[in-house]
Amino acid sequence: MANAGDEFRLASSNISQDGRLPRQYSAEGQGAKMNISPPLEWYNLPQGTKSLALTVQDIDAPEPSGPLVPFTIWVVINIPPTVKGLPEGFSGKEEEMGGDYAGIKEGHNDLKKVGWQAPKIPGPGHRIEFKMYALDDVLGLGHKVTADKVLEAIEGHVLGEAVLIANF
Repeated sequence: MANAGDEFRLASSNISQDGRLPRQYSAEGQGAKMNISPPLEWYNLPQGTKSLALTVQDIDAPEPSGPLVPFTIWVVINIPPTVKGLPEGFSGKEEEMGGDYAGIKEGHNDLKKVGWQAPKIPGPGHRIEFKMYALDDVLGLGHKVTADKVLEAIEGHVLGEAVLIANF
């Protein structure tokens, strides 16, 4: 039995103790300090992990007609297990960073853009769910990667999940 300290987990040095997501990671930021992806790090990958996939969703986003439908902010796939985190502002820079980061692929969010894109949130009280999946395979999803395609493709390949919730 693994200790609680050994569990697969996801963290961010920039999400405050009370779980607040700072403004620079949203559409509410100022100038260049706006809509940048937050730093993330993960620990204790399950044995046999061949790649990691990440989905980030506003899980309190209402549809205009009423029900809550998760709004996808960011999708990232094929993160190699050798990578231990993504630095702040990583979105859109995987090629520049090179090395193990070069094979990482960002998908389309619900604003139909590639990369991190937080929506303008109408009011406080939204929870942003960062969910990291440890997979026993590398995903081959073609050109247009979406959260739905990822969730379908990982079925039966998930070795572990780590969740981080931030509040906006």
